[in-house]
Amino acid sequence: MELRKLLEKLEYECRMGKMEGSVDALVYDSRKVTQGCLFVCISGAKADGHDFAKEAAEKGARVLVVEKDVEVPKELGTTIIKVADTRYALAFLSAAWFGNPAQQMKVIGITGTKGKTTTSYLVKAILENAGYKVGLIGTIEVIIGTKRLHSLNTTPESYLIQEYFRQMADDGCDVVVMEASSQGFKLHRTQGFIFDLGIFTNLEPDHIGQDEHADFEEYLECKALLFRQCRVGIVNRDDSHWREVTKNHTCMIETYGFDEEADLSAQNLSLIKRPGELGILFDVKGLMDFTVEVINPGRFSAYNALTAIAVCRHFGVEAEAIRKAFMEARVKGRIEMVKVSDEFTLIIDYAHNAMSLESLLSTLKEYEPNRLVCLFGCGGNRSKMRRYEMGEVSGRLADLTIITSDNPRFEKPQDIINDIKIGIERTDGKYVEVCDRKEAIAYAIDHGEPGDIIVLAGKGHEDYQEIEGIKYPMDERDLIRDILKERGWKENMQTS
Repeated sequence: MELRKLLEKLEYECRMGKMEGSVDALVYDSRKVTQGCLFVCISGAKADGHDFAKEAAEKGARVLVVEKDVEVPKELGTTIIKVADTRYALAFLSAAWFGNPAQQMKVIGITGTKGKTTTSYLVKAILENAGYKVGLIGTIEVIIGTKRLHSLNTTPESYLIQEYFRQMADDGCDVVVMEASSQGFKLHRTQGFIFDLGIFTNLEPDHIGQDEHADFEEYLECKALLFRQCRVGIVNRDDSHWREVTKNHTCMIETYGFDEEADLSAQNLSLIKRPGELGILFDVKGLMDFTVEVINPGRFSAYNALTAIAVCRHFGVEAEAIRKAFMEARVKGRIEMVKVSDEFTLIIDYAHNAMSLESLLSTLKEYEPNRLVCLFGCGGNRSKMRRYEMGEVSGRLADLTIITSDNPRFEKPQDIINDIKIGIERTDGKYVEVCDRKEAIAYAIDHGEPGDIIVLAGKGHEDYQEIEGIKYPMDERDLIRDILKERGWKENMQTS
């Protein structure tokens, strides 16, 4: 591709070499440098691409894009382009390299502390039910037609985003729905295109630490960037931060929520409880007017559903198509009900910190179960404080906690369990410990009582268990299936 064409949307300075000619590849990993490529020097957390600039030139890189000064022998004939920020530049270079594929589709970006994953799948389900072809980029996976790829990041590197967009456009997608993380905005992964719709679900203190955001203010500001990069912003009016997040917006703004002043509101919420199944029913008012049932429990499920409705309204989807989609849509590992018995309800959920676990258990208590049983563990090589907090939350809200193993990584599972017990023993909560996760799930099923709600928390969509640096296959659905088969219950299992 012609170098000038690649750079046309960037401000830059040619520090050395010629601007004429083309490049044969766009690369940002020094290990992938090839003859005639353009190499973008990225300053990463663990390595700095600028340190490999000379090596890349010696390997035949035709162009280097840098944000720092580098020393490269002139006789190599390398062109050096300096920009203010190479991550920002990579996003625009990637978009140009793949032919600006976002311009061929409608792109929906969803940001927020919670609800991004579930909402993205709901939007996908509704739009597909209405006849659209939809690609998805998110925490769990990337979906391009029939192809499903495991995700490494909620929001991938900008080059990968544009590569996925290109594949989606070529596959005939009309729409892309993607989770837009604060880290993705901070690292400019979502630059190089405009979102047609930008959605804000909620904001709570999270992702604050050495390798993420310096403080809550930075976290909020990164979320707010979406509303300077979209055409229409759709925000949760019930969230106390919604005005701050949209303060410097450059888009049209719509609101949704339980607040009756919202442009689209949910009213008259009621709980649905059937054998092995929990859900909600509510009225949609304002920009649309109909009643909808969602086979997922709790107020946050109503928020997710309402968010999806607010999005899909822009695609002319009618109420009946929305109702139908909600009855069929399921999200792996997000309040995923696994029907094993008419006597009790079994749920798999990704809740893996105190905030998400408290939200989940508080919601389920509203359904007045005979007992609320919570099975969980905590990840190894992570904060001990998370273990104490999760233990305390479960001890306070659950009638019985089953403490087990999660991803122990390089720690001993029993040591992690002992930390969880420190938190749970601050409460009056009853607990048992069963270190092996399959045995713990079997214990929960074997001891299920009529009217119980049993939650398997922490693993959710994950299909592995990480031990000593190795990810071993382990999917809770398979564990449940094996347990039921061993007990002669196989025919009863239904995953929703």
